[in-house]
Amino acid sequence: MTRIFSTASRILLGLLMAATGGWGALALYISGSNNESWRVALAAGFALAALAALLAWLFSRRRWTALLAYLVLFAALLAWWQTLAPSNTRDWQPNVAKLPWAAIDGNAVTLHNIRNFSYRSETDYTPAWYDKTYDLRQLEGADIVASYWMGPDIAHVFVSFAFAGGEHLAMSIETRTEKGEGYSTIKGFFRQYELYYVVADERDVIGLRTNFRRDPPEDVYLYRVRGSTEALRNFFLSYLSQINRLKDQPQFYNSLTTNCTTNLWLNSHVNPGHLPFSWKILASGHVPELLHEQGRLDDGGLTFAELQQRAHINARAQAAGITPDFSRRIRQVDKP
Repeated sequence: MTRIFSTASRILLGLLMAATGGWGALALYISGSNNESWRVALAAGFALAALAALLAWLFSRRRWTALLAYLVLFAALLAWWQTLAPSNTRDWQPNVAKLPWAAIDGNAVTLHNIRNFSYRSETDYTPAWYDKTYDLRQLEGADIVASYWMGPDIAHVFVSFAFAGGEHLAMSIETRTEKGEGYSTIKGFFRQYELYYVVADERDVIGLRTNFRRDPPEDVYLYRVRGSTEALRNFFLSYLSQINRLKDQPQFYNSLTTNCTTNLWLNSHVNPGHLPFSWKILASGHVPELLHEQGRLDDGGLTFAELQQRAHINARAQAAGITPDFSRRIRQVDKP
């Protein structure tokens, strides 16, 4: 039994060394020096050192020396990793150039830098930003928006708040990318992007996805959330708190732990009885289904399949065009 336990422990620790070694090599390759040759050299060097330590741990009599050497090497890597700091002062893409922030005075909330770009295509647009004051007493609903582009399991999920008089304000948690930088899920694990809250008119953040995204096209679904007025207000103020915090304390985006759905879920924690954690939060395409299972959607007694069909808004958005009554028309469901 002692020999079996020793062998199992050695294998498990070897697997841990392999995993951390692979992570370290990727971290150096993706987030290391701006010079590509140096990045490749550092990543390759770390990977070879980790492999040598792993082989020594598994097969050499000097395994404890190899393990100690690897721990020192990995500690040095972690020390470097901690020097990577988020920033609000980079050369940003125009669509994330301005940080939103909120000034709260009683029931009056003034949102600054609300985005409302005019798009001719996904990459050809006229930037426009505005400020607007909202009355918290007029907050009357919230919708969950889910946009799919790579199958049913992954979606970009965000919220749009409804105010009396047909006004809507969308808040989408995304990456803040620099000029010349594209999005990569893999890079999102390695401190390559800052976290960014897009505060936008629906004609911008929804219309972009329904009417202008072509490579790949996106299918967008809109669901009304069920909840009390107090819970809705708390949820909205939680978003504002995070938005203001990012203005003063930038934070890194992470593809798994700090993304659109995990942050949405964390913002919901201001309310008792918030949505329980589920694997469907990580597999973001299933968030609407989870909300329906938990009784959090205004479903009118429909099954989820029926509700999902009704929630699909691409055809309505494209028929409407980006017009002043865009928000009303994407919610105008034909009665059977």
